[in-house]
Amino acid sequence: MERCGWAGSEQIYIDYHDSEWGVPEWDSRALWEKLVLDGFQAGLSWITILKKRDNFRAAFAGFDPHVISGWGADEVTRLLSDPGIIRHRGKIEATIANARAWQKIEAEQGFDRYLWDFVGGRPIQNGWAQLDQVPPFTPLSTAISKDLKRRGFKFCGPTIVYAFMEAVGMVNDHLTTCPCHAPVREMGAAGPQLPSPK
Repeated sequence: MERCGWAGSEQIYIDYHDSEWGVPEWDSRALWEKLVLDGFQAGLSWITILKKRDNFRAAFAGFDPHVISGWGADEVTRLLSDPGIIRHRGKIEATIANARAWQKIEAEQGFDRYLWDFVGGRPIQNGWAQLDQVPPFTPLSTAISKDLKRRGFKFCGPTIVYAFMEAVGMVNDHLTTCPCHAPVREMGAAGPQLPSPK
């Protein structure tokens, strides 16, 4: 069996594929971090973001949305001068707006539960054999994108949301020929690991 072809040959990408991508993520803050980073990826490759992820975490206060929600022009200026991240004003300002949007959903029902309810609390198990079978987005990612935008999120189009869903295990898109496909499927079969409804 061979791992999914997109993992390439760089060790950082291989490690990400083997240990993170597709593993169900149940933590509310971690889900938000990944959605924000996928927004920064827009127009770029994921490996570019992956190589800068530690820099992003340092620059964005460990992706604590409660901290970031209080940021303003001074923090935007600071981040625009940080060479360790992607210096894009729109994406930086969107992160602050997304932190505030996250807080509202988190207070209402939990951001984790909000997202996982879209798939009934369990990962969608796909059975793709080739990379060209994997869609760039789906009707569900389009619906989630629309709802996120309605709630104030930015940089969360249908393609970004589908990449996010794949990464956090809401959908298992490891190819059936990949050694990670079955283990990820088993993790999903274990069922929801969410806190009690708020």
